[in-house]
Amino acid sequence: MKLSPNGSKRIYATYLGGTGKEQPHSLIVDPQGNLIVAGRSSSPDYPVTTATNVIGAGGGWDIIVTKLNAAGNGLIGSMRIGGTGDDGVNISDNEQSGTQSLKRNYGDDARSEVILDGSNNIYLASCTQSDNFPVTAGAIQPAAGGGQDGVVLKLNASCNSILWASYLGGSADDAAYVLALGISNNLYVAGGTVSTNLPEITGGVINSSNAGGECDGFLIEMSTNGTTSLKGTYLGTSSADQVYGVETDKFGNVYVMGTTEGAWPVLNAAYVNAGSKQFISKIKPDLSAYIYSTTFGSGSIYPNISPTAFLVDRCENVYVSGWGGKSDLGYHNSNTRGLPVTPGAIKPLTDASGSDFYFIVIKKDAASLLYGTFFGQDDPIGEGPPVTFGDHVDGGTSRFDKNGVIYQAMCANCFRTVTFNGTPGAWSTTNQALSNGKCNLGMLKIAMNFAGVAAGPQASINGVVNDSSGCIPLTVIFTDTLQKGKTYNWDFGDGSPQVNTSAFTTSHTYVATGTYRVRLIAIDSTTCNISDTAYLNIRAGNNKANLDFIANKLPPCTNLSYSFSNTSSSSFGGFAAGSFVWDFGDGSARITAPQLPPVMHTYAGPGTYKVTLVIQDTAFCNSPDSIIKTVRLSPNLKALFATPSTGCVPYNAVFVNNSLGGLNFLWDFGDGTTSTVDNPTHLYTTPGTYSVKLLAFDSTSCNKIDSARQSISVNPIPVASFSFSPVPPTENKPIFFTNQSFGATSYLWNFGDGDTSNEINPSHLFNATGTFTVCLNARNEAGCSDDTCMPVAALILPLLDVPNAFTPGKFGVNSVVKVVGFGITDIKWSIYNRWGQKVFETTDRNQGWDGTFKGKLQAMDVYTYTLDVTYFDGKKLRRTGDITLLR
Repeated sequence: MKLSPNGSKRIYATYLGGTGKEQPHSLIVDPQGNLIVAGRSSSPDYPVTTATNVIGAGGGWDIIVTKLNAAGNGLIGSMRIGGTGDDGVNISDNEQSGTQSLKRNYGDDARSEVILDGSNNIYLASCTQSDNFPVTAGAIQPAAGGGQDGVVLKLNASCNSILWASYLGGSADDAAYVLALGISNNLYVAGGTVSTNLPEITGGVINSSNAGGECDGFLIEMSTNGTTSLKGTYLGTSSADQVYGVETDKFGNVYVMGTTEGAWPVLNAAYVNAGSKQFISKIKPDLSAYIYSTTFGSGSIYPNISPTAFLVDRCENVYVSGWGGKSDLGYHNSNTRGLPVTPGAIKPLTDASGSDFYFIVIKKDAASLLYGTFFGQDDPIGEGPPVTFGDHVDGGTSRFDKNGVIYQAMCANCFRTVTFNGTPGAWSTTNQALSNGKCNLGMLKIAMNFAGVAAGPQASINGVVNDSSGCIPLTVIFTDTLQKGKTYNWDFGDGSPQVNTSAFTTSHTYVATGTYRVRLIAIDSTTCNISDTAYLNIRAGNNKANLDFIANKLPPCTNLSYSFSNTSSSSFGGFAAGSFVWDFGDGSARITAPQLPPVMHTYAGPGTYKVTLVIQDTAFCNSPDSIIKTVRLSPNLKALFATPSTGCVPYNAVFVNNSLGGLNFLWDFGDGTTSTVDNPTHLYTTPGTYSVKLLAFDSTSCNKIDSARQSISVNPIPVASFSFSPVPPTENKPIFFTNQSFGATSYLWNFGDGDTSNEINPSHLFNATGTFTVCLNARNEAGCSDDTCMPVAALILPLLDVPNAFTPGKFGVNSVVKVVGFGITDIKWSIYNRWGQKVFETTDRNQGWDGTFKGKLQAMDVYTYTLDVTYFDGKKLRRTGDITLLR
């Protein structure tokens, strides 16, 4: 599922899987907006793009990697990879619970990570229980080590080929959980191991021997071509330790994050929670020593959280997300009680059971705590009531972006016994699950705002975002998509003067051919890094392909075949054999073809098809430009069109031509005018009923000509008008409005102060002195409307009164006690019984007390109140008093 950046709209949602079970573990989006999904599947028919994309013998669970296009409606590439054992499963799947070897948390069975390099090649860290996993020739470790092994794979950007694949493992259990690219064409892989003979471990590192606990973390540096293991170290104590996150900084230093059940080494760190079980360590690029190492948490004997995401930002601040609590019962895990938080936390206190998500940011070199917060529903201790399961994930890796924004998926609000509300305006704000535990997918995005300024240049050409080539004179709209700077410096790469601006968008026109390296510097002197620089390339040419083609239907009239003649021309030079791509608009595969001879295509049935001719040749400056023409195909011509049957004068009617077949068309709009456009628009300036006729002509069809007709009613616009009194206004009295509109049947008044009315002649008491813009919308039965607005003055003297008695449980104005007065904008009204218990409170000046508390009518007695009022002029008043409840 993809949501808009602010979470308000669902862009797309799709199923992905076969007849078995699927579990996604890690997601990442490439710069073109395509989505890469990595995980596991037990489906023998998991969707792959070609039969050759099923790699290995397969069996049980297999690793899957799928690349969806940016629209979410098509596969770019998809692969299923595995041996005869379980692949992509750490120790055992979630149906077998409790601590087992490397499986230390609920959901640990599903740990793996996918990342991309600058060429969009795909790297994956996972694990396998197959001794015949399909590794590649020349791999770092070509054979299984024994027990369970880690695996690392590199796939091409199209996700249809393995570039290399290797085991990582010793004679016991091993799992590769996470990976990160270094700055020297190197790759770091980290995870957990029980093996004492992990073959990728080297000398001259932090620990060349396993520390002897239940398991150790490990960190391995390898070449990105998968042929060489460069360095490797164990990371651990005499208890259980694993690495769940790895990152690098711009200097090549390596950072690891994980959990320990032992005494993790702490050094060179000002910020530390002594004795805690979550660790962060900064390591030299050659893995020879710690630069700093620290722990955070509550000091409990077991880890507080199961980590889910890790980041080192451009300022070298460190971010961690994770969850803990009752969902992790049966494992060596504590809860989130006692974790450090900071002022301004979203949720400063965890719930009673300590079952929350937790997010922390630690300043560069562990200097201090920048941020800590909980997030999640409020879970009671133990089995309740109410019965809850706690916020958690069922496995997988979430992600921070480089700006320190967390994108956290969660299994949320199981059993639906307590509230878990989305933010206002979100696409879905409530749990709508009805069965199977009533768990919902929760989607959370939080900006931490500690990552400093960043630059993210983007080019748009002729309205096409991320286009980077065109024909001179070439005007390019440049935008900093991150918008983090206070000022921006643009160098367009063509020798023109640099542009300094406070706007995040600028434009530039290239007048000479060439490839230009465009530089953007985003600057904010108040941030930790002050400035950030990024580049993109623009290609400007002068050899334009002028695209055109002719579509000819082939005889006889019942034939469904077309001949497409490519009549394109170029500014100079000819076209190559692979310069053009045809898309026939019927879902069939695109074809690459030379300009000559004409291309033939047979359609499966009648229909209207959008045929596209694309120039796909970088020798032409407008590549990949395209031209689209509509082919209407039907043995028997049938004229059809659609347009709304009513409109309001002046009415610009839009006609949609749905004809089956047709080469030419003639429209008669019923007012003496005509058109030969396929899908015309027409402006009616006079009310009336018009008979619109469409004539369709097609010499290739069997019947040659057909017609269709429809009537359109164009309705008059009513006139909105009103007056009001008294003028001038009377103090604390309503304004009376007289409706003088004609030609209307319904009305909507907007009084300019947030109140509305649909009465014909309303009155309105304003709540403040001032001039308000009052608007009237007058509408007739056809839905045609007119608006008019007038300034209306009001005079209000602030006054306040509270009745001293009321009779709840009876009808009439005295059944509810309310604050009455004029000019009141804000109130806080609290009512107490004789024992000081608060029985009613409101901040709504229109809400009164009905004499009940928790649904029960209260005793006849005298109640006290405190009332804080703010008037429209900013003056404040506090009043206290008594109210007698009579029965």
